[in-house]
Amino acid sequence: MNTALLLLEIQNDYFPNGRIPLEKSLEASAKAQSVLHAYREKKLPVIHIPQFSTHPNATSMLPCTKGAEFYADVRPEKNETIIKKHYPNSFKDTNLLNHLIKNQINHLVICGMTTHMAVDATVRAAYDLGFTITVLHDACAARQLEFNHTTIPAQNVHLAFLAAFQPTYASVLSADDYLQKIGARIPVTVVPA
Repeated sequence: MNTALLLLEIQNDYFPNGRIPLEKSLEASAKAQSVLHAYREKKLPVIHIPQFSTHPNATSMLPCTKGAEFYADVRPEKNETIIKKHYPNSFKDTNLLNHLIKNQINHLVICGMTTHMAVDATVRAAYDLGFTITVLHDACAARQLEFNHTTIPAQNVHLAFLAAFQPTYASVLSADDYLQKIGARIPVTVVPA
């Protein structure tokens, strides 16, 4: 199986002092960073997928702003692929599918922001396109939502979407379990205060 790591929307606006900070974004990015290092060491394909808002009333992920820049822990290196998108689904109006087919990739390892939007939309689209998917649950983050005047805590949002992936859409593993599975070194993770 040919595998690629997809890093979805790990951009400054989702972190403390950003426009829409997510709960546990720092912890999630630290786990994503550990998997990214393993992929770099093993020279495996990495695809960074940032979102840029084009909606006229958008307040976040605005092109040419600090908030839309990659978070420092996971900035792309020059040999890594960057595929820009404008929708939660990373395949919609992008060349992601063509890139994966061209490189004979059939397994996607996904982490990033946000579990209930970009991760969910990309996982479901990838499944419909015939890919095998692994989601690294602790390398993803969500935020609280509201429905019918009821607040749904971020952790509940995160867990509900992850639970819905299994067993049909994706395997869901921790970053450390995945690193162990591929025979990579598991680093000691330090989360900035």
